[in-house]
Amino acid sequence: MHLSIVIPAWNEEKLLPATLQALHSACASFSAAGLSWEVIVCDNNSTDRTAEVARAAGATVVFEPVNQISRARNTGAAAASGSWLLFLDADSTPSAPLMQELAATIARPDVLFGGCALVMDQPLPGAEFFIRQWHRLARWKHWAAGSFFFVRRDAFTESGGFSLEFFAAEELELSDRLKKIARRQNQHFVFLTNHPLVTSARKLAFRSPASHFWFMLKTALTGGRTLKRRESCDIWYDGRR
Repeated sequence: MHLSIVIPAWNEEKLLPATLQALHSACASFSAAGLSWEVIVCDNNSTDRTAEVARAAGATVVFEPVNQISRARNTGAAAASGSWLLFLDADSTPSAPLMQELAATIARPDVLFGGCALVMDQPLPGAEFFIRQWHRLARWKHWAAGSFFFVRRDAFTESGGFSLEFFAAEELELSDRLKKIARRQNQHFVFLTNHPLVTSARKLAFRSPASHFWFMLKTALTGGRTLKRRESCDIWYDGRR
């Protein structure tokens, strides 16, 4: 098996080195399990040293000029050679136990896609409550967060990839389409919980809990239309790092 790890990155020179270092350490034991791997960083029109940092760490770098997370992930996947894809955020640091659990999971013939539990890299008011609710929702809805989203390559291709209509929550919409493929093929979604992924709390830190609540309320009231407007998704696109 060959795993392609795709990392979308827009002006991530500060946090990307730690992510790539953690990734290389975490995947060191893959060869013993008969799993090869590659890292592809999609430079999503960065104005900093993101691409240079990625190349220095041994990653393959591809370029996507349109600043949109869906496009960056799809562009990275198009350059991938693996039979499995793992989409990992540039501000997240997987541990060796998590990657070993992933390797064992994708070796199963009944698994089509999945995600994992998350933990923030710093304590923030309301963050633990938010994460607990997300875990409940992810298990119930069979949703994978974009910070750690693994999927069989042929299923990703069949699904058409991440929708370009969305500027946020594109991974949830893709999860819903993959669930249909999984049911048809009698395969499953898996949510890994034993070794949570450490991910940055910066989006929560940059904005008040009230602003996050208001965004979620607007999304619910508009039937998700806010997710299809870049100007409404400035939490992800305001450039704050």
